[in-house]
Amino acid sequence: MTSTAYSRPSKLPGGGGERRPRLMRGLTAKIEPKKLGVGLIAGCCLALLTYVSLAKLFAIYSPVFASRSQHGQASAASTANTSALLQNSPPASSKPTVPETEAIPPQETLAGGANNGDLPREAAGSEEPGLPDAATRKEIVAAGDEEPGLPGALTRKDDDTEKAAEPKPSPKESSEKKQSNGGASGASKMTCDENGVDEGFPYARPTVCEVSGDIRISPKQKTVYLVDGAVAEKRIRPYARKDDFLLPGVVEVTVKSAPSSADTAPQCTKHHRVPAVVFSVAGYTDNFFHDMTDAMIPLFLTASHLKGEVQLLITNYKPWWVQKYTPLLRKLSNYDVINFDADAGVHCFPSGFLGMYRDRDLILSPHPTRNPHNLTMVDFNRFVRGALALPRDQPAVLGEEPGMRPRMLIISRASTRRLTNLDDVARDATELGFNVTVAEAGADVPAFAAMVNAADVLLAVHGAGLTNQIFLPTSAVVVQIVPWGKMDWMATNFYGKPAQDMKLRYVEYYIGEEETSLKDKYPREHLVFKDPDALHKQGWQALAETIMKQDVSVNLTRFRPFLLQALDKLQE
Repeated sequence: MTSTAYSRPSKLPGGGGERRPRLMRGLTAKIEPKKLGVGLIAGCCLALLTYVSLAKLFAIYSPVFASRSQHGQASAASTANTSALLQNSPPASSKPTVPETEAIPPQETLAGGANNGDLPREAAGSEEPGLPDAATRKEIVAAGDEEPGLPGALTRKDDDTEKAAEPKPSPKESSEKKQSNGGASGASKMTCDENGVDEGFPYARPTVCEVSGDIRISPKQKTVYLVDGAVAEKRIRPYARKDDFLLPGVVEVTVKSAPSSADTAPQCTKHHRVPAVVFSVAGYTDNFFHDMTDAMIPLFLTASHLKGEVQLLITNYKPWWVQKYTPLLRKLSNYDVINFDADAGVHCFPSGFLGMYRDRDLILSPHPTRNPHNLTMVDFNRFVRGALALPRDQPAVLGEEPGMRPRMLIISRASTRRLTNLDDVARDATELGFNVTVAEAGADVPAFAAMVNAADVLLAVHGAGLTNQIFLPTSAVVVQIVPWGKMDWMATNFYGKPAQDMKLRYVEYYIGEEETSLKDKYPREHLVFKDPDALHKQGWQALAETIMKQDVSVNLTRFRPFLLQALDKLQE
């Protein structure tokens, strides 16, 4: 039904077309034209006066007038008196409601630097992640916050600019401030896992500390401040292998408490809403085995449950190392890593890890402290395959395709522990039905990982090259040639047991006295033949100078059954 309350008929009732009623004609005849003009002028003046009065009232609430108003106290009082009349009026300022003493958190603002650690890589476009397509940065920051060199939709003030523009709080305001600069309230806490001794393993695990509350990290001072925390000062070298020979070369980080009311806690220059992990890539890194056991696997164990929402801070920073493992680091963290050795800011976090948890080499076992999420090496392998976009998660099935030959990759070595009759081994493997490829692992991790992932069998002499088994599809086969010299413990714990934990099938072949180059270097009365255990007891240096410097030449007749064993395992 259509309402007629405000409708007016196009013709007057009663018919008669355009005829006016007789009474109306009589009244208009009596009104003099001069008086009618005066009345119209008076009416116009009254309407104008009404408009001006209302416009003055509403101008108080206009964002345009408000930003230019210079009324001071009088205008503020007028606004307060009439605020109840216009409950839907816009706020007095269009800036985000963040306290003046705090910058906008980095996950809600876009940083201007490439290595500032608080700009997600997904924010490379003109629209901000997590907002509707139409909601760009221009719509949520005040006008004039543009930073040179960035598209308009990505601009904001630099942290230093924001800090300079903010009014400096008085000492009284600073002392009375209960909310920490890092966005967390209450006392900061720290718990440390220092019981890293593992029976049957030759070294202890390093100390790892978890912190929470108002955490302020100053890389320049090599210090982590726990605001309003009640903890004793502690010094940590955050390298994931407790080796007395290596630790002096690891950057030492000091953890100390600082009351919020004093000047001992530095002011935040960058805020992060995600946890931090501070760790070192010193020590034995640049050896692929140690890159995994002392860095990537501990980092996975410590941070993978955070699903990328974690900020990495690396001490003993090596640009080439970060570049080499960028795909894995990006899979673990949504943010660019921070160079702990060169950053001059103060980074504030709600929580974090100082150091990294680790288990045995290439082994992950359930543990209530260091592995509460019950991660396994199978999980790590899946993580690596996902980070490097490796396609195969299962090896070829023999007999599935007519004429299909399983692929074998033989990893060659350029220096010690070379397989000197490698060509003969490759020929024998080909005759048995393998499609053989020979390659040496290089610095291009993604390229070599793709080559390993394409193989069904990986064969190598004991050494770091066997670490590449992490790229194999699950249920593939690993063949380890173990050099002479009582290497069974190292072979089993460094590669044999890990292979089984990765759900790989494992074959090992032990070199005899006649198959090692040591026979041409030492007499048979030497300890290397007479009592290899004695060399092991002398420590790593003695091993490095003797047993670890041998080459091997396998007896093909003796070795062939082990190649057949690898072929059989593909059919299990």
